[in-house]
Order: sequence, then C-alpha cells, then structure tokens
Amino acid sequence: GRHGTSRVAGAVLISAVPPIMVRSPANPEGVPMEVFDGLRAGLARNRGQLYREFAAVFYGANRPGANVSQPLLDQLWRLCMQTGLKHSYECVKAFSETDFTEDLKNFDVPTLVLHGEDDQVVPVDITGRRTAELVPGAQAIFYPAAPHGVTDTHLDQVNADLLTFLRRSPAKQGRREPMAAVAAR
Repeated sequence: GRHGTSRVAGAVLISAVPPIMVRSPANPEGVPMEVFDGLRAGLARNRGQLYREFAAVFYGANRPGANVSQPLLDQLWRLCMQTGLKHSYECVKAFSETDFTEDLKNFDVPTLVLHGEDDQVVPVDITGRRTAELVPGAQAIFYPAAPHGVTDTHLDQVNADLLTFLRRSPAKQGRREPMAAVAAR
C-alpha cells in the first residue's frame, strides 16, 4: 500500500489475516477481542504450553481423524519458542487489529488467495473470502477441511496451485523474466 507495485509481478496470500480479524462495529463478524486477550495472557503465563496447544490447532490435529505427525507439531513449537516473548506478545495486536482493507482494494497485480476452510487460527469467512472479494480480479482457492497450516498438511496441492498461478500470471511490464521462470529456479 505504501510502496506501490511497480516492482511486483503478483501476490499470493496463504492463510492470511487480511482484511482484519478483530470484531468491531465495522467488523461485527470478527473474532472477539477476548480471544486475542487470551492469547496474550497465555503468552505471559506459560508460552511453552500455549505454543503446544497452538500447534494442534494450527495443523488441525485436534480434529477427529486428523493425521498430523508429532515431529511437525514439535517443529512449530520449536519455531515459536525461538521468538522473543515481547515480539510474540506484540504480534497478537498486529495480526488481529491491523486493518488491511484499503490496501487490498489497491492491489493491481494478479493475486491468488489460498485458505483452508477449517482454519481455526484465521477463520476463512472473515479473512480469505473477504480478501478475495476486496482484491480486484483475485483468484481464490479454498481447501475443504484444511487447517491454517495448509502449506504443510496439503503441500502437494498448494504447490500445484502455486505453479499453475505462476504459469498463468502475465509478467508486469519492465520485469526481465516471466514469473514462471523465477519460480522454476
């Protein structure tokens, strides 16, 4: 939004938080602030335990019949534990309260929105579907029963959809190589 798209050939938003997550009078279907306050309280109380619980929700391992490996859950936990507490705490405000609505309306490059329909972290109806409506000409793919961590749980399908998008997207003027050539490196 601030820097324009003169050097951008396209955009892909995967399980992304835009346009805005938190409930407000302007976003009555959003997630209640109490949920984000609970995340902050969990971080302050015992972030290791919060991240263990978060990993299960992130990958949908808490759903009946889920087939998510323990090493994958452990990997997310380990990554989360490497972040600083202050940064994690502040991140909750940034991802939940930042309103990207006007930025999305100004997209002028080919855009792909990918989102799991069973995303328990970033609910698809208030984020992915709305983003696809706000970005002019956006292409959207919603994966049935897929969680927030769709890039791990549905890796082959996400990669195939990304490659299809890259191959179909025209390069912006002034760009030296088509996007598909850059992606193939």
